[in-house]
Amino acid sequence: MIEEQVRDRLNWAGNYEYSARTIELPTTLAELQRAVAGATRVSALGSRHSFNDIADTPGTLVSLDVLDPAVEIDEAALTVTVSAGVRYGVLAEHLQRRGFALHNLASLPHISIGGAVATATHGSGDGNGNLATAVVALELVTASGDVLTVSKGDEDFDGMVVGLGALGIVHRATLRIEPSFDVRQDVFTDVPWDAVLADYDAATSSAYSVSLFTDWSGDTIGQAWLKSRMDSGSAVPDQFYGGAAADRAYHPVPGVAADHCTQQFGVPGPWSDRLAHFRLAFTPSNGEELQTEYLVGREHALGAIAAMRALAPRITPLLQVSEVRSMAADELWLSNNYQRAGIGLHFTWKPAQPQVEELLPEIEAALAPFAMRPHWGKLFTMDAAQLAPLYPRFGDFQALARRTDPEGKFRNAFLDRTIFGKPA
Repeated sequence: MIEEQVRDRLNWAGNYEYSARTIELPTTLAELQRAVAGATRVSALGSRHSFNDIADTPGTLVSLDVLDPAVEIDEAALTVTVSAGVRYGVLAEHLQRRGFALHNLASLPHISIGGAVATATHGSGDGNGNLATAVVALELVTASGDVLTVSKGDEDFDGMVVGLGALGIVHRATLRIEPSFDVRQDVFTDVPWDAVLADYDAATSSAYSVSLFTDWSGDTIGQAWLKSRMDSGSAVPDQFYGGAAADRAYHPVPGVAADHCTQQFGVPGPWSDRLAHFRLAFTPSNGEELQTEYLVGREHALGAIAAMRALAPRITPLLQVSEVRSMAADELWLSNNYQRAGIGLHFTWKPAQPQVEELLPEIEAALAPFAMRPHWGKLFTMDAAQLAPLYPRFGDFQALARRTDPEGKFRNAFLDRTIFGKPA
């Protein structure tokens, strides 16, 4: 097993420094089991795309980067089993070569499967569940070092998928797949807010995936990105609520070159090259950003958007760009879309953490009437007392975590603060 001092203690964005002194990189399942069993405190470290302390530990960080990257496709069952440390973009390319697809991808294909699933990370689309909804089985290494396999339909399975790292270290995940499909991506600019809000449901159902990019100021949405499945039988929109069809390739952040973005201009191509906003071959930015996201029920979409537009004088000066997306409801206990279809209000901030952290309580207060739920892997200020009423199965998850990890081997400051209610 590879063991190193953590030379680079920072996450991808550079805004968080990990407190663990060492990182272990097991190359086999047996090595992973020994690392977990021998640790007093342990957490999994993925692609470091979280912006808070969810992946930290006062003990040992275990990375799955070099652990058995084999991809096993079961064509009859339409599933794929893969190491939790594999990046979505790598899996997508493998599946595409074999003629298969995932139902969706997040904005970045660079994120690890394990980390994205554990935090309910998502893409967009009225009919699309978040990435965790594709999971049909998990293999976890528990606190004792034993392997626990759980499958869809098992008791507590819906509580274990979005597990926040509290239940064990996910070794492998089995995901639902489908036959490959082609997608075209069209971008429209300067879309009037009034036109979109007058029939918001129709606007977000205009394509398989719709993303609205805004800085919340003014009367127009800066960009609308529409990703249309070519096998859907639906007409591909040639206009979008008064917006202008893009005459050049766009990056979501105004003024940034679009070289790293996926193909636009309505050119059809494989899902693996279109559903994400950015190309796997390039790092989408220098990481000099912060991120926050709040999700509200679909029925509160107009109210939540109005609240953010009203806060534009406070938000816009700190913002690089915001993205508004939609997701389908699911049954995963700690999913932000548990039993409700919803929209996500995503904020990519400038690297000004003190100012952003000062602003977040204002945003959270403005969205509180809409029962908003924060993205687990991004910056937010809410604690367990505030989060518990938002998740009907919150108490069940607390009990599951205590039962699965009675000695708290996987506990950290994040879990103490947001799940167990223990002050930092």
